[in-house]
Amino acid sequence: MSASARVRADACPGVFATHDAADGPLARVRLPGGAITADRFRALADAADDLGDGALHLTSRGNVQLRGVTRPGLATRLSAAGLLPSPSHERVRNILASPLSDVAQELAAALDKALCADPELAELPGRFLFALDGGQGDVAGEGADVCWRDGAVLLAGEDTGLRVGPEHAVDVLISIARAFLGARGAAWRVGELPDTEPLLSDVPGERTRPEIFATRPGLPIGPIGDAVAVAPVFGRLTSAQARAIARAGDAVVTPWRSILVLGPLEADTGLITDPDEPSLGISACIGRPGCAKSLADVRADASRVGKAPRAHFAGCERRCGKPAHEHVDVLATEDGYLVDGAFVPVGELARTLAEKDSAESKGQQ
Repeated sequence: MSASARVRADACPGVFATHDAADGPLARVRLPGGAITADRFRALADAADDLGDGALHLTSRGNVQLRGVTRPGLATRLSAAGLLPSPSHERVRNILASPLSDVAQELAAALDKALCADPELAELPGRFLFALDGGQGDVAGEGADVCWRDGAVLLAGEDTGLRVGPEHAVDVLISIARAFLGARGAAWRVGELPDTEPLLSDVPGERTRPEIFATRPGLPIGPIGDAVAVAPVFGRLTSAQARAIARAGDAVVTPWRSILVLGPLEADTGLITDPDEPSLGISACIGRPGCAKSLADVRADASRVGKAPRAHFAGCERRCGKPAHEHVDVLATEDGYLVDGAFVPVGELARTLAEKDSAESKGQQ
């Protein structure tokens, strides 16, 4: 939707402004850079059990949602755990960072502090997204409004030609966010502006010819040095699984609905640790019965599909939680699905997606 066509306010949920879903209030907890300590993971698990549906739902921005929060006290609990350092800024702390980059993770923490320290930036739209990419090209492809990629500054995914070192990255991103506030009008995202050059007019740095950078979204599942990357099925992490991760140590929640566990994880958690697990290629919105707008129980239908290409099942045309990178679009209708726009009965989904997976595999050979 164009900015000029909008008639409603930005309704991105948070902790204080929840979303009224079919299964009860939904609260979104921001985790800048995805980093979370073991103690805070336990606090979220306890809150999910005591106040919500007993699970943590990972988002495509590396955040966590609690669903069915029908009992009071969530904000008090999260504040005590240090998860709400600035209540006025809680919906704008949208920061991605490369999970395997120490530089990106450190910059994410510094950016969060600078963001929360600026009262003006509390007025950013809840959809405005920062990213800090250590050069891996992972979070640079996730649709951020402003991204620092190992020295390069990107706006709406496009290189601007501006180059700044890590010591200036936070100041530059904050400056661009302030400039966006002054120029946004009704826009929620940088990509909706007719001209982005004014956002850089007061930003110091070296100017060079813009480049096209390769992106490699995702985190390899399985052991990574002393850490291990795991994934819950459809991004739904039970409170017991969250506590198992907390027992292993600190962690990083990624925008690919996976978790980098920074310590030895016990066996038999039910989390996916095999990079060849077929369901890793499939994501899905909450679907029925959690969402009143959904036309199908998309997670149940997706769970019956075997090996598939990277695909996202959506219960309605909003396509909540869809990946930023290329994927097969599987959209529910009243009597089946549209797979990349072509109607497919529910009973034919597995075969259709398997054929797409086979064609994709042959194309990569």
